[in-house]
Amino acid sequence: MLTEPRTLTKAELAELLFERVGLNKREAKDFVDTFFEEIRDALAVRPAPGEPDEPPSVKLSGFGNFQVRDKPPRPGRNPKTGETIPIAARRVVTFHASQKLKSVVENAPPSTTTNGSVE
Repeated sequence: MLTEPRTLTKAELAELLFERVGLNKREAKDFVDTFFEEIRDALAVRPAPGEPDEPPSVKLSGFGNFQVRDKPPRPGRNPKTGETIPIAARRVVTFHASQKLKSVVENAPPSTTTNGSVE
């Protein structure tokens, strides 16, 4: 389990699979790459013409849900000039953490720096 606040990378996930599960390093890297490719591919699906236009989603029990949302066009403003500019319609991915993940994050002990102060 991670104790220091930091960014966990795909390479570190593969290393954890190597150490904890017993996969060799190549299998661990392939597993992590495939896992994220499958999530990406599931979210990138667009319905064929004539099919219901239900947005794609990925549900990971105990972790959270990724969902694609279509955002309509809207007016924006250039902060430098104040000029109104159109912001085009676009598709975005949203993430909603599960109650279990929220609880783990909420109840995590505070991390400390090397000098013992709380961050």
